[in-house]
Amino acid sequence: MSRIQPIRGMNDILPEESHVWQYVEDAIRGVLENHGYREIRVPVVESTDLFARSIGAATDIVSKEMYTFEDRNGASLSLRPEATAGCVRAALTHGLTYNQTQRLWYAGPMFRHERPQKGRYRQFYQIGAEAYGFEGPDIDAELIAMSARMWARLGIRHARLQLNSLGTTEARAAYRDVLVEYFNDHRGKLDAEALKRLELNPLRLLDSKDPELAPVIAVAPGLHDYLDAESRDHFARLRELLDDVGIGYEVNPRLVRGLDYYSRTVFEWVTDRLGAQDAICSGGRYDALVEQLGGRPTPAIGWALGVERLIALLAEEGVDVTPRAPEAYLVRVGEKAERAGFRLSAQLRDALPDIDLVLHCGGGSFKSQLKKADRSGARFALILGDDEVANESATLKPLRTDEPQRPIPWSALADELKTLRRHNP
Repeated sequence: MSRIQPIRGMNDILPEESHVWQYVEDAIRGVLENHGYREIRVPVVESTDLFARSIGAATDIVSKEMYTFEDRNGASLSLRPEATAGCVRAALTHGLTYNQTQRLWYAGPMFRHERPQKGRYRQFYQIGAEAYGFEGPDIDAELIAMSARMWARLGIRHARLQLNSLGTTEARAAYRDVLVEYFNDHRGKLDAEALKRLELNPLRLLDSKDPELAPVIAVAPGLHDYLDAESRDHFARLRELLDDVGIGYEVNPRLVRGLDYYSRTVFEWVTDRLGAQDAICSGGRYDALVEQLGGRPTPAIGWALGVERLIALLAEEGVDVTPRAPEAYLVRVGEKAERAGFRLSAQLRDALPDIDLVLHCGGGSFKSQLKKADRSGARFALILGDDEVANESATLKPLRTDEPQRPIPWSALADELKTLRRHNP
């Protein structure tokens, strides 16, 4: 019988890798909660219409990349390609935006049927933050500053911030007409994909990676010349706040983001360490989305980061993420010791709820168990044999120093481990 293979673009995260994921998730969760953001968990599956109405039915994500299927009742459902739409839907379902503000964060898998490549997978993980009900640029600055603080906590040095403003829907509509006229004058230089973008979403032409189109894009009319006064003021005040706390940035007038719901502030953290997949965190305002999905007009902003890309960047930057070794490894030799050791491990866990203790299971000689204890990275081996059981003691053997081993009564073992922690944290 043939072996079942993993689905292309969907990866297993093995125990040898998961400690890095935990390091990233714990650091980011800490920053988010330090700033008053609370976790929200939304379904992996939503109505297809939710994404068509929010992301845009004409976008590549909805038209080409979503995993969409009919359930047994004939309803069209999709695996979520991103989480902002689901968070807004949940906020409306439960009245979270009614006469109140919200700071929320989420984490989990997203799904897009793209061509798998380094840094881009069909199942990929994102962590994101969303804020509802805040009109001014201070929340924009907070979200950006919060992400900068995450890089510092993770030890990432090579991340650059790019900023832009897309203005209001009305300002973008006026600019769109100008852009269509400009690119129509250069239709001979547009390939089939560019012509499609010109028809469906001309602003996406500005972030085209086609080198032959680069000279045309370089002299295209700029969006900032068509911004409304309110958006100009909002963007200027945001930049002042970032300047006040020393966060460097580059204004990139070609930064437009790929989702239809963005307005006013948009931003990306990029790096030159990951090749073509250079964006590690992207976000912006989507002030019209809550109303677009059936709620009252509500200002909103958020960002999302790709966990896989962040982990790849940690490796490129040489950040040392050594997994935590266990504190002790309990060796049991003999039938009486096996039973007594199981009881002793439970007593130690009761007395020290945070202890990292590995209980040897599966039998084996004393020598083989001690080798496993050493390979585990534990600081100590706790050895139980017939003599120790008879004396109600355990032999404490240091594995990382040359100190001699010594017997410790069971009744004193938890206190001894506490003392060793204080002297060797």
